[in-house]
Amino acid sequence: MMQTKNLITQMLEGNERGGDTARNALPSSRYQLFKDIFTGHFGVLVKVNLLMLLFFLPLLLVVFSSYISAMSNGILYPFGSNLGIGYPAVPDLQGTAELITLQTGATMSIWILVTSLVASVGLAGGMYAIRNIIWTEGVFVIKDFWRGVKLNYKNALQAALFFCVVFTLSLCAINVSNFNIAMGVEKGELIFLRISQVLSYIMIVVSALMSFWMIALGVNYKMKFGALLKNSFLIGAGTLPQTVLFAIVSLIPFALFFLAQFSEIFFSIGLGCLIFFSFSFALLVWLDYAQWVFDRYINPKTTGKRTEGDKTVYNKEGTPQLTGDDSESVLAYQRSIIAMGRSHLMSHPMAPLADGVNVYHLPKNYTRSHLKTLSENRAMLQEGVDAYVEAHKNDARYTEYETQFVARELALKEQESDKKKKKKSKKNG
Repeated sequence: MMQTKNLITQMLEGNERGGDTARNALPSSRYQLFKDIFTGHFGVLVKVNLLMLLFFLPLLLVVFSSYISAMSNGILYPFGSNLGIGYPAVPDLQGTAELITLQTGATMSIWILVTSLVASVGLAGGMYAIRNIIWTEGVFVIKDFWRGVKLNYKNALQAALFFCVVFTLSLCAINVSNFNIAMGVEKGELIFLRISQVLSYIMIVVSALMSFWMIALGVNYKMKFGALLKNSFLIGAGTLPQTVLFAIVSLIPFALFFLAQFSEIFFSIGLGCLIFFSFSFALLVWLDYAQWVFDRYINPKTTGKRTEGDKTVYNKEGTPQLTGDDSESVLAYQRSIIAMGRSHLMSHPMAPLADGVNVYHLPKNYTRSHLKTLSENRAMLQEGVDAYVEAHKNDARYTEYETQFVARELALKEQESDKKKKKKSKKNG
């Protein structure tokens, strides 16, 4: 009976030396966390995606109708028919195509601005639910979705409107330049118009990346719009290669629609992804990456050496620029990270389960002598555990883990004391 119980216990708990215990099975990187969430919570991601899709439908209909309108204009208008020869006679159409593109682009941009008010509802709920999944918190999809709408709609709307306004102005500038070029301009004006087009495209890309960071910052920190813009630009510039890479990866499911011109199978795959997980996948990839950036760069006051990549994010004295105008929210987040991240199991040695250890079990009918034997057996096991802890307590894996949390706590206390001193100096001044 004892052997059977030990066998079942080992099957349930695993062999610590084999590396399949809970301590070693936890995800040790953001990639492993993404993999665990995508495979283990796929049903939750689908539910969140369906809720987001419901509020994104008006925006998607505007984009689809604009695409159909552009295609139909190319068919209905005789921009290239007869090549100027034959019947009927075609009037001078110089600049007509560009003028139609300018008008339809302006109309589409206005409708995108209007429908973004509705899409922001889905974005607010979705980014809050996905953030909770990344924080390994229990998620009740409907409840957390509407709670996210209540807490983050303003932030989501700010990010959406910021991109829509910049996109509208840049698109109008590009279309106006195309119209003027089609009507005929001099060489100097042509160079100026081409430069303005290039700058407009750059503005669209920059505003898109900043909007991505505004979403990530808004769902994690309490900031006003000005601080949100500043911090999104700072952290985007400081991590530009990674930001561009993960922004592209997050949008891969949507990119399938652009491949539909080569084969209809891409349109079918893209439509299936759009229905089931495109929005959730984009938020999961982006917020998981953003959390890695926050863990690395949003720190308490640091001392010592800094890497070359930290210069765009940290001030000269080592304090992070990415603080927002309400630093209490940042301090609260940092405290929660320390409290949740610090583990007694990881900072203290634990004796592994040895196969040859004799563990005494009380029989069904026992006497005082059996209790005495059990007490002696427990004392013997405790001596072995204490000896193991004493022998390994100074191992580097435990001391380094404990040191980093002690340093963070001391840095937080120093940061709070500095803040109190600044408040006192302002009052006295």
